[in-house]
Amino acid sequence: MNEIVEGVSYATSSSCDSFCHITPVLSSVRLDCYHDIDVLGSTASTCRSARDCEHPSQKGSALDEKRMRALAAWTALTFQTPNPVPYGAEIVHSESGESLIRATNAVREEHDPSAHAELRSIRLACKKLNAYSLSEYTLYTTCECCPMCMACALWAGLDRVVYGATIADAARFGHQIQIPAAEIVKRSDMKCVVDGPVEHDLCLSLFTNPIMQDAFKRWNSQKP
Repeated sequence: MNEIVEGVSYATSSSCDSFCHITPVLSSVRLDCYHDIDVLGSTASTCRSARDCEHPSQKGSALDEKRMRALAAWTALTFQTPNPVPYGAEIVHSESGESLIRATNAVREEHDPSAHAELRSIRLACKKLNAYSLSEYTLYTTCECCPMCMACALWAGLDRVVYGATIADAARFGHQIQIPAAEIVKRSDMKCVVDGPVEHDLCLSLFTNPIMQDAFKRWNSQKP
């Protein structure tokens, strides 16, 4: 089983059992276990590397879609906790497909405005590797990176960023800096392929789920 602590999952063994019971949580969306992919370990299939991606606007491979479905299901596990969030991120090796780390947004729990899922996963991945570079790794995220997270992805040297829902989607439910992730890349001299949206409707359902909608209402009614 996965080791999940405070919204963080370390790749300890191969299992999709933790995703199986999540089907009712995402309203109107069916989520199955995918036994043909080891979402927390290595897989016989390989992710496309950055050199295989010539067009940042393309929506990704079938493996990208499977990984995003699994990440959405894992993120939806937070709906069964007092701190539901629609934001989840995973870092995997671009060639082998081995999963390194997963994390969810923890801004409220950690009292840290920078504790976005993507930023937390990057920090934890670098710490686990004892390195500041994540070259040869890909970041999956249930929602398009905000400018802060996309900038961090560039500084970390990630090969690719693959996202589900768009930043425009997220802006419907709370404050956002509405600059597309691809635009951040264009304004940088660093390279990173941005693919998305992948499994858009599924990831959007994390935001529209009644549990999450109630949480948004509470958050938006509170003073910063």
